[in-house]
Amino acid sequence: MIAPVKSLKGRDFIDVADLDRTQLRGVLDLAHAIKGGRWLKRPLEGRHVAMLFQKPSHRTRVSFEVGIARLGGSTTTLTENDVQLGVRETIPDAARVSEQHLVYIGDGNNVANSLIEAAALTNLNLTVITPAGYEPAAAVIERARSIDSGTPKITVTNDINATDGATAIYTDVWASMGQESEREVRRRAFMEYQVDAEVMDAAPGAVFMHCLPAHRGEEVADDVIDGPRSVVFQQAGNRLYAQMALLAELFVT
Repeated sequence: MIAPVKSLKGRDFIDVADLDRTQLRGVLDLAHAIKGGRWLKRPLEGRHVAMLFQKPSHRTRVSFEVGIARLGGSTTTLTENDVQLGVRETIPDAARVSEQHLVYIGDGNNVANSLIEAAALTNLNLTVITPAGYEPAAAVIERARSIDSGTPKITVTNDINATDGATAIYTDVWASMGQESEREVRRRAFMEYQVDAEVMDAAPGAVFMHCLPAHRGEEVADDVIDGPRSVVFQQAGNRLYAQMALLAELFVT
């Protein structure tokens, strides 16, 4: 039997650090049970969930649509052009209109920040490697170190060789949506930080991870993302079960 996650019903989930250590572990345990077919409840039966995306979305949108359907619910997907928050109407007004059936899902690119917070919650050893000037915000690190897990083992460095002992190497696109005008500047700054065969060879026990979509030839080489140590598509599939678990806990009756 899967123990219920404490006090998530009716809450908003905006940030990994909104959960405490026990809650995060509970959501992950439930996701594992859903994936294994050991949890078949339908807490969204009879509910309709509106999903609002301010940026284009593929994997997040599809996995939430499938997950909500498997939990018994139905969906309406709205884009920025449909609602134009802050233009056609204010964010509070839009929320008041939709509050009976809206789950707000922000499609952003905060992978490093989320990993830092998750590492702090789970006592995971995490090394964040970036070019100089592109480090995570100090406030993110400070918040992670204030989380109740004790002493998070988080290192931030500019050294691309700081991968000793890694069990997973995770990268993301160099220029996120909304940063297109910075693409060339970022390409020059990050060109020495591509995850290629040499980087993977320096961490022989590590798998390769990426939240996709990937820009092949930029942040990752083809032979890495297509190689035997790449788990990117398994990772993409697991998103469904994590999102189902989170929705189940937020809407459980």
